[in-house]
Amino acid sequence: MDPLDFARSHRDEFLAELEAFLRIPSVSTQPEHKPDIERAAAWLRDKLLDAGFPKAEVMPTAGHPVVYAEWMAAGADAPTILVYGHYDVQPPDPLDLWETPPFEPTVIGDDLFARGASDDKGQLYVHVKAAEAFRETEGAPPVNVKCIFEGEEESGSPSLDPFIREHQDLLAADVAVISDTGMLSKETPSIVYGLRGLAYVEVAVTGPDHDLHSGIYGGAVLNPINALGAMIAQLHDENGRITIPGFYDRVRELSDEERAELAEAPFDREEWLEEAGVRTDWGEPEYTIIERVSARPTLDVNGIWGGYIEPGAKTVLPSQAFAKISMRLVPDQDPERIGGRFRDYFEAIAPQAVDVEVRELHGGDPAIVDRDSPAMQAASQAYAEAFGKEPLLVRRGGSIPVVATFQNVLGLETVLMGFGLPDDRLHSPNEKFHLPNFYRGIEVAIHFMQALGESSL
Repeated sequence: MDPLDFARSHRDEFLAELEAFLRIPSVSTQPEHKPDIERAAAWLRDKLLDAGFPKAEVMPTAGHPVVYAEWMAAGADAPTILVYGHYDVQPPDPLDLWETPPFEPTVIGDDLFARGASDDKGQLYVHVKAAEAFRETEGAPPVNVKCIFEGEEESGSPSLDPFIREHQDLLAADVAVISDTGMLSKETPSIVYGLRGLAYVEVAVTGPDHDLHSGIYGGAVLNPINALGAMIAQLHDENGRITIPGFYDRVRELSDEERAELAEAPFDREEWLEEAGVRTDWGEPEYTIIERVSARPTLDVNGIWGGYIEPGAKTVLPSQAFAKISMRLVPDQDPERIGGRFRDYFEAIAPQAVDVEVRELHGGDPAIVDRDSPAMQAASQAYAEAFGKEPLLVRRGGSIPVVATFQNVLGLETVLMGFGLPDDRLHSPNEKFHLPNFYRGIEVAIHFMQALGESSL
């Protein structure tokens, strides 16, 4: 029996293990789930040991722990891969929109519904099971394997960069592998070569030093919520272009070749609109939808609050209003520079009657990986063997800041081997993972290690 046969004959066991993993509500952003984070880390460590890794441990950080494992049986002359993933998940709210319990995995047809199914427990687990398939059939993988699985990705990864900088020797490898992205469709495998970065801020607009009666003061005191709304409205022009001075100064434009490749990707506008639940698209008209969501910078308000929001009426003129705002960035934009540009502009457009505070919460650099590296060639071969067709190379609009950290700190290129689908509802109610992709993802990981073991990095 070879590794592929083993993986195919043990799908039911692999699924049962994944379901057990998904039952742990490892929500990193909520302090009450700290015990669940620790339980998930210990569970993952144990499964890495069960899969054959001689070394696997839960390593503390200033925040949630990192699970580290290594299997160096292939020898000093064989390539070493560093597999990254995250075992923490988004909060499940709003709970009333889930059709099945978020932490009780439910299989419906070919889909597994649960929080974290696709982002990222199901995807990281393909590599654990691929390694086990080699252990059970050939004794060990044909490459050396290291794993770093963090528990803070959904809360900005504040402890990850310090951990990587502190453990550079431990994490030394030839190439990094991340399965936290997606494919274009069930029928169209794809490899992501570009990711957007992120600058995330919270703004506070303060007017009077205490809440006021709107009947007594309304019309003579500027309402901070009104002021905030007007300021937010000034962040885009009528075509969706961001109005912050200097925002686009360092944007790397798509090449003609890249635009042609993106245009070849299968895309049905009506299906996309239905999936998004909107009547029409919006944004820079000179760029296609695919270009806008993958290779253009954005600015979005992620939350806004202030004043009275409980049932019934309260005629209050609030003292403060708040908003959280994210900016997705493309090469060669710098998160700190963009954060500063935002601060300068937001303060400049503020009415004199209010004070503005801008707090930078977190950020991450955009990343472009080498499309022609031996590891990317091995990944393309692996997808072709598992899916029966060559993968397309695409950009994605999400952010995985550790890709830039691997480049800048460890000197590693990254292969983004994702298996999610556009309708997996990441960060939303009814998140799912397409089970055929879970199983084929394990096969891709097997093929990849085999191809990489035969290459010369």
